[in-house]
Amino acid sequence: MMSEYSEMSREELIKIKEDLDRQYNQFKSRGLKLDMSRGKPGKEQLDLSLDMLGILKDDDYRDATGIDCRNYGGLDGLPELKQIFAEILDIEPDELIIGGNSSLALMFDSVASNTTHGVRGGTPWAMQGKIKFLCPSPGYDRHFSICEYMHIDMIPVKMTPTGPDMDEVERLVASDKMIKGIWCVPKYSNPDGITYSDETVYRMANLKPAADDFRIYWDNAYCIHHINGKTDKIPNILRECEKAGNPNMPMIFTSFSKVSFPGSAVSCIASSKDNIKYIKERFSVQTIGPDKLNQLRHIRFFKNTQGVYDHMNKHAAIIRPKFEAVINALEGKLSGKGVAHWMNPTGGYFVSVYVMNGCAKRVVQLCKEAGVVLTGAGATYPYGKDPDDSNIRLAPTYPSTDELNTAMELFCLAVQIAAIEKLLNK
Repeated sequence: MMSEYSEMSREELIKIKEDLDRQYNQFKSRGLKLDMSRGKPGKEQLDLSLDMLGILKDDDYRDATGIDCRNYGGLDGLPELKQIFAEILDIEPDELIIGGNSSLALMFDSVASNTTHGVRGGTPWAMQGKIKFLCPSPGYDRHFSICEYMHIDMIPVKMTPTGPDMDEVERLVASDKMIKGIWCVPKYSNPDGITYSDETVYRMANLKPAADDFRIYWDNAYCIHHINGKTDKIPNILRECEKAGNPNMPMIFTSFSKVSFPGSAVSCIASSKDNIKYIKERFSVQTIGPDKLNQLRHIRFFKNTQGVYDHMNKHAAIIRPKFEAVINALEGKLSGKGVAHWMNPTGGYFVSVYVMNGCAKRVVQLCKEAGVVLTGAGATYPYGKDPDDSNIRLAPTYPSTDELNTAMELFCLAVQIAAIEKLLNK
């Protein structure tokens, strides 16, 4: 059994590095051009929904209630599609509004509206002083980008195996009225793949914020994105907040961006009926009506909620071997060497790897120089600053399995080279 690199002599490390450098230079000579930087569906996944493109015929433009989907109106979405999303989220159809292809756009809109016009018509956040958001970290870089764009200060909160450190969350929100929100990816979190425990959800719902306009941004992006055929269960945040006397606190988001076509999907925002009424009034100023023909395409293609679940099983069958390839490479190449540890997710779109402290940027650089683009080191932390320079988010879904195997071989080489460089420079 090989000893950990940190226990080896300098001479042993130099010898190992010489062999690793030789293998690495062979990769550089191959002229690779592989991209693992974003969690995008691969071609096989996109092909699953091809029949949607031609599913509407010349005389098929009305939904089940007779709405002419070619025309204005239907601000909150077609009833059949609202029913599908309601069943997925375990809420009522009148507790949600259907959006366009991007749930991120709905999140941006919500934060922007609260910043300029206040929560439910209250004092705008921007007029109250320097506002802040809690950012469980590592987390979703695009959540952090919204805060940066809006000049919202971000406060990192450590992620644990059961979700955000709730002791810290409770302490912070209770002590500072300028903390107006928290970003949450409660199921198969980005990037760690963590599903919040029941206790975490209950404690989140029972928060006692100093700010009466505090909101939980509950980005349930991966709620139906399982890998191994089983899906994790979490308590219903909307119902738990109602029980706790905080009915208006959660703002829930999800989409079909990785279910059908990322560029032509549908999404939704869900919350209390009072919140939805207020949001609908705002939407009536923004638009005269959504893309109902696209909504109708999704209804015709999936037919019902079970049709969505069946479709997701097809996605899982495609991506499961890719996730297995990543985990097998990590276990086969890095186990026992003390240079990295990683998460083994059961859902979502990423594998989160923690390399030796101070080495993540170097690993990303080495991979880039040899033709494999990874998510930037630090991207999963506010302001792009990983305090340990350790986390790297791997996105296995877009490359082919053969490309993925090649990329992972290079990645594991880079992790070892960066670790040995650090040990030799001590």
